[in-house]
Amino acid sequence: MSNVVVCLFAHNGFDRAAQGVTGAGRRLADQLGGKLHALVFGVADDIMKAQLGALMETVSVIEQNEYQPEQGLNILTQLCHELAPYTILLGNDTYSQELAPRLAYRLGGSAVADGVELLLHEGKLRIKRAVYGGKAVATIEPKRTPAVVWLRARAFEPAAARGEASAEIKQVSLNLADDARTRIIERKSEAGGEARLEDANIIISGGRGLGGPEPFEDLKALAAQLGAQVAASRAACDSGWCPPTWQVGQTGKKVAPGLYVAVAISGASQHLAGISDAKNIAAINTDADAPIFKHCRFGIVEDYRKVIPLLREKLAAAKQ
Repeated sequence: MSNVVVCLFAHNGFDRAAQGVTGAGRRLADQLGGKLHALVFGVADDIMKAQLGALMETVSVIEQNEYQPEQGLNILTQLCHELAPYTILLGNDTYSQELAPRLAYRLGGSAVADGVELLLHEGKLRIKRAVYGGKAVATIEPKRTPAVVWLRARAFEPAAARGEASAEIKQVSLNLADDARTRIIERKSEAGGEARLEDANIIISGGRGLGGPEPFEDLKALAAQLGAQVAASRAACDSGWCPPTWQVGQTGKKVAPGLYVAVAISGASQHLAGISDAKNIAAINTDADAPIFKHCRFGIVEDYRKVIPLLREKLAAAKQ
């Protein structure tokens, strides 16, 4: 019961979130004196297999072109029974959050969400996670094993490769006819930027104070100059000004960029919970008493319509 299992999805590739999960798993397995195993859903390419092979003892690729939760849960339960892990780690993507509590129930273990730190205390696992909208940190010690934990993106550092890929690579076939309670009838892909919000190093985010969808075009232009991603507060998303996938906050995505620029965002506690791991926060708001100014490193009390054009002009001049 000292082994650690990490569950990944091939469609994301070996991105920053996957690197964090495997890094956390590698360090925990080494502390426990156990082995690290990867379970990968989807069609993993040779590059991803090689990257995982340099970190794991075994890599099992579960061939599933279309993600189906029931079949995925069944095969995960079966494989985890065989590997007998002490802990199972997943990322903070939608699929992982869907599977984690159900898998813990199937295995008779414990489920913990949004872990930001893993540590061992007298041989027992403890998980730290933010609570009360990021105002406090709770330390949780699961009573039952295995502990199934999904981790916050970018909260964990990648692990150093141990050399050339040496892990045993296995292909696991999945019978899609088993327990097929649902089926995908349509899939729509939304155009996005070069990186997911969870992986972005710079984020330009707009809020209710923008007043409508048109100003987001100005934010997109600024983001293009900075090589950044565009995001939004819940109020802006709920108003239909931008896609829900842009939402940052307690009920949206939790991000940890090097720079987060909050434009016309007041800074409600729910939004601050989503940016608590940002290295630097800059804010532009007309309200000098906006809560965001208590949490930012740089603040400008001014109408964004005056600041954004000037900032773009200065950036263009600097690049020349």
